[in-house]
Amino acid sequence: MEVRNMRQFGQIVCGTAGLALLSTTVFAQEAARGGSGGAGLDLVDMFSQMGPLAWGVAIVLFVMSFWSVGIAIERIYTYNQARKQSKMYAPQVAKHLQGGRLKEAIALSASKDYRYSHLAKVVLAGLQEYQFQQESGSTLNRDDVLDTVRRSIQRATALTSNDLKKGVNTLATIGSTAPFVGLLGTVVGVIDAFVGIASTGSGGIAGVSAGIAEALVETALGLFVAIPAVWFYNYLTSRLEYFNVEMDNSSSELVDYFIKKTA
Repeated sequence: MEVRNMRQFGQIVCGTAGLALLSTTVFAQEAARGGSGGAGLDLVDMFSQMGPLAWGVAIVLFVMSFWSVGIAIERIYTYNQARKQSKMYAPQVAKHLQGGRLKEAIALSASKDYRYSHLAKVVLAGLQEYQFQQESGSTLNRDDVLDTVRRSIQRATALTSNDLKKGVNTLATIGSTAPFVGLLGTVVGVIDAFVGIASTGSGGIAGVSAGIAEALVETALGLFVAIPAVWFYNYLTSRLEYFNVEMDNSSSELVDYFIKKTA
């Protein structure tokens, strides 16, 4: 399932890149033929003719693209490990708890083999708090001990959820701002094109088509950065919701276990 998801993401990103670059190149070549009697104008020529501000916008978009892809790859790897390790962890810790082996369950939860498991982090917090209350000779009654354990589990759940969200909001920011950054580059390119017309005194579509094509490259880059970032964000957000449901269920089951144990 995970391999198929990764393959789909790869196909989406590659398809977006191909369409953006192909459409931009075709438009630029057609515009250049109209303005220069059939001379070709490829992406290399357009980038070489960009001004400093347009180049700055393009560099910002490239950085945003690499950043979003890096975050997506790291988060997908982390989520895959969390899901894999949690599937291995759940039945093993259940056996220890059913047998009343609390220390073994704590040692298993703290093992490095399950450092990515979100379930292990939540269960470990509850088990350690319960063990502390039992071994410290606390004078708290049964309900207070359960409340203390429940609050410890809630804190661990919040911290784990926040840790899983790292970088995901950045994808949302990139996805929402990249088109506007590309539009800024387009506006700058169009302004440069019309300034060139004013300085030379020539007009018509033939005089501005090449400049407009160069400007539209920035829009294509902005969309190329934004679309995968939004897709990655939605995908990762759906997986986060699934992890939160798993942690909530595990928390409830652990509290129920302690209720039965202290009855």
